Amino acid sequence: MIKRLVRLSFQEDKIEDFIEIFRERKKNIKESPGCTHLELLQDKNNKNVFFTLSYWDSEVDLENYRQSDFFKATWKKTKILFNDKPMVWSTEVIA
Repeated sequence: MIKRLVRLSFQEDKIEDFIEIFRERKKNIKESPGCTHLELLQDKNNKNVFFTLSYWDSEVDLENYRQSDFFKATWKKTKILFNDKPMVWSTEVIA
């Protein structure tokens, strides 16, 4: 299993736009083959910073999602709202 954490930082006046995009698309993301969990987190001290946490059965499932037209369209709508480069970690549970 892959646990993917993505840090996203947004322009302050674009936060609600991002939340709406996430709400609109969350169901479709969760229904992607291999996705078993998805949540959106907000930093307690910096309201511009969010994290998505998703669980994937395999790297292949994650990569298939990342190459999908749905992901590309979502990313295109989201990245114009950023105020900083996103940071991404793909992890595996070891203990």
